[in-house]
Amino acid sequence: MRVIIRKTYQEMSREAANLVRKRLLQKNNLVLGLATGSTPLGLYQELIRMHREEGLSFKNVHTFNLDEYFGLLPSHPQSYRYFMDANLFNHIDIDKKNTHVPDGTAADIDAFCFQYEEAIRRAGGIDLQVLGIGGDGHIGFNEPGSSLASRTRMVALDEQTISDNARFFERKEDVPRFAITMGVGTVLEAREIILLANGEKKARVIQLALEGPVTSLISATALQFHQRVTVFLDEAAAGALQRTTYYRFSEEAEKRIGREIF
Repeated sequence: MRVIIRKTYQEMSREAANLVRKRLLQKNNLVLGLATGSTPLGLYQELIRMHREEGLSFKNVHTFNLDEYFGLLPSHPQSYRYFMDANLFNHIDIDKKNTHVPDGTAADIDAFCFQYEEAIRRAGGIDLQVLGIGGDGHIGFNEPGSSLASRTRMVALDEQTISDNARFFERKEDVPRFAITMGVGTVLEAREIILLANGEKKARVIQLALEGPVTSLISATALQFHQRVTVFLDEAAAGALQRTTYYRFSEEAEKRIGREIF
């Protein structure tokens, strides 16, 4: 696992965008797994800048989003389809037909979840998965207690998740209580993963996710099983880590030998 620490959120986001650009230049038909929420916004803004100012193309890219609220239409301002269109897709040259977000209004949820997994497989699997992390350590909407082998499915949202996301709605009561999410097992099948976190509020859960024991109570700890994970943090989010000196040493070693060390 690579842990990249930068002083500010903006610097952290630029570093993450540089990695996405590098992978896209290596493979122009990259299959990207994407996340929503406030944390990846800086990454998406930098990718938009790279597209506009440097000509970075997403024309052949396919994307699969992690999750979507159950019951929200794609046109709802708090739906994740709306979020992705407004914050990334509408500003780059991606073909909207190649962008996939779970359907929160599917009549047959089980059938839809199976079809979503099949669509990922038909696309060749996810090359690079972008993740944030919830206050309780969840990735996607894999709440505490989620099986580490779980697949795409409907889940009930934890009270902490509902409280954390209430700031995006007029009232806490408006936050949906259910969501469709890729499972932990689905996420772990991505060839490479990047995890983003910023702010002091994420410091403790980041320390547990990266340095604590693997447990279904913190689904992000499952990333310790993956061979190619890069974690991008600002200094506030890295504040509780016990091995910061090693992470910085490892990054310096990468620069000396000119290759990534996982």
